[in-house]
Amino acid sequence: MADAAPQFRHMPWLTIIGVGEDGADGLGPAARAALAQAELVMGSARHLSLLPAITCPTIEWPVPFADGIARLMEHRGRRVVMLASGDPFWFGAGTSVTQRLDPGEWLAYPASSTFALAAARLGWPLQETPCLGLHAAPLERLRPHLVPGRRVLALLRDGEAVTALAHYLVREGFGPSTLHVMEALGGPRERVRRVPADALALTGIAHPVTVGIDCAGQGRTLPVTAGLPDDWFASDGQITKRPVRALTLAALAPRPGELLWDIGAGSGSVGIEWLLAHPANRACAVEADPVRADRARANAVALGVDRLEVVVGIAPDVLPGVPPPDAVFIGGGLSDALLETLWARLPAGTRLVANAVTLESEALLTRWHGQKGGSLLRIELADAAPLGNRHGWRARYPVVQWSAVL
Repeated sequence: MADAAPQFRHMPWLTIIGVGEDGADGLGPAARAALAQAELVMGSARHLSLLPAITCPTIEWPVPFADGIARLMEHRGRRVVMLASGDPFWFGAGTSVTQRLDPGEWLAYPASSTFALAAARLGWPLQETPCLGLHAAPLERLRPHLVPGRRVLALLRDGEAVTALAHYLVREGFGPSTLHVMEALGGPRERVRRVPADALALTGIAHPVTVGIDCAGQGRTLPVTAGLPDDWFASDGQITKRPVRALTLAALAPRPGELLWDIGAGSGSVGIEWLLAHPANRACAVEADPVRADRARANAVALGVDRLEVVVGIAPDVLPGVPPPDAVFIGGGLSDALLETLWARLPAGTRLVANAVTLESEALLTRWHGQKGGSLLRIELADAAPLGNRHGWRARYPVVQWSAVL
């Protein structure tokens, strides 16, 4: 949190006002009073146009957005109003600003969020409906939510983005999904149109636009349990296979908001499933091979968790920076040097899981288990395979898994 001059720590110099498409008509008395007393108002050209009666000086928010934050902070201590869309703290600009301020430096008056307006128009239970901000994010973030019979609300940039959304749904096997295309909700330009994704032919779609997706079709759906089928991941064979991955995720025990280091990530499957476990989870993959690193990034995007960070390099020479992880998985590159570095560098309480396939790496884990404790698990799996005109068991290579807490 940024340092503030003492006189500003308990003085709300900044007022953040959520503005809807109904402009001044949608503002409450407190928001109106803040505007009347403001020495400066900052907002996008669209927001400023919705409030034509502003009498004090105004600044149009620049692009890129971060430049506007810097300009806003130049006026710290004056009576400043910042305009934002709807609810500034739901896929809005509010947090981007307040994370730089101390408590007591701002007040906020949100308007109805676009999601609330959309749910009201469609009669959808908002508490059960995933709400995604896709105006500046890849459409693939929809992937975990594409299930026949389920519904999704998504904010999109413009009409071209709606077309791209329809094409994506068709490509993924959800072409029969109904799209509820909602423009300028809550204002005089409001319009709601419905069309199947595979028959989209709407024109003149106006910003701001929200789409309600009634999912339908025969597309493949992501399970919510750990251990996705291996064919969900592009791979050159360097992948923690499904049953072992399920046991590995169980040992790592992801909790909401935690950070994982996935060392020797290969296809990125463990880090990706860690991220799929909860939307607040974070993961950083370390992979020595640049081709595999690119493949891990692509897998993460395809499965809707583009927030996977990928570092190219060989551990322990290359490791992520701060903050420290809550858990570490070693799927490749296991060595004494790596374990010694992790033990010296990471805080007490960090969970560590390492998998070994070779005799040498198994011996290493056995020795470290003897020194540090934890649990050692030998995983032996076999698959039914043809044996003449019958079937027999074909054993896989056994995997030794060490789980410990630093």
